[in-house]
Amino acid sequence: MDWMIVLTFISQTIRISVPYALASIGGTFSERGGVVNIALEGILLNGAFTSVLATYYTGNPWIGVLAGILGGMATALIHAIVSVTFKAEQIVSGLAINILAMGATRFFLKVIFGSSSNSDRIAGLPEWKLPVLKDIPVLETIFSSPLILGTIVIIIASQFFLFRSVFGLRLRSVGEHPEAAESLGVNVSRMRYAGVLLSGALAGLGGAWLAMDQHSFTDGMSSGRGYIALAAMIVGKWNPLGAAGACLMFGAAESLQMQLQGLNVPTQFIQMIPYLATIVVLAGLIGRSVPPAADGVPYEKEKS
Repeated sequence: MDWMIVLTFISQTIRISVPYALASIGGTFSERGGVVNIALEGILLNGAFTSVLATYYTGNPWIGVLAGILGGMATALIHAIVSVTFKAEQIVSGLAINILAMGATRFFLKVIFGSSSNSDRIAGLPEWKLPVLKDIPVLETIFSSPLILGTIVIIIASQFFLFRSVFGLRLRSVGEHPEAAESLGVNVSRMRYAGVLLSGALAGLGGAWLAMDQHSFTDGMSSGRGYIALAAMIVGKWNPLGAAGACLMFGAAESLQMQLQGLNVPTQFIQMIPYLATIVVLAGLIGRSVPPAADGVPYEKEKS
């Protein structure tokens, strides 16, 4: 019985951590390129909604996942246009997108499904039974979802592309010293657009996971995950592996919250556990986390 409790806790922690990790790694790409992306919360929400919408009309959850990614990229494109092209305040742009996403999803939820609180139920992704894991019950249970396995691949690939590829070098250069990067022939605006759009694709995929995991869309279902993903990115020091590790920690805090609900513990205390963990970790580590030098700074190309 004790092993079952531990297995349930680990499995639940990993499932909870998936949208955090995807959004956090997305934020890492954006901020490594010099664009603060507070809009992760709205991107998660729009990704979940477009995923549900596509699955509802096509009956194919894989099309829903693709729609979630595209919905996230479309939302991120708005942030890129406002922040990179028009050089507006990036935090204000992100917050405006979050508010827009909350209102727009609620409006279309009412129009399409006749309810401002939740959509109709949709089909989720089929579970995978991998031959390699079939004889290991614990791992088979934890890694049965294709999106969990995909997230692990994305974490490893993101670490490689950010620190071991030409693209990653160029992206980091425009986030640290855009003037020097431009002098070497790197198109700063193009690289920043790429970073923001990548963040939209990953956070949109995180939103699709939320929709598939819950088999529906509910109003405000992102529930602050985008902001916690930003905190995880900072704790992870703008590093995909570090951000993923921090997301596991926050996922464990949320899983603990669920485990305590059956005990004689005040509800208010249980509900504040994930956010309290975020504050405590940030208070202890943020002073030692140094962001990219040009993060949040609009780039004005010098006129010759």
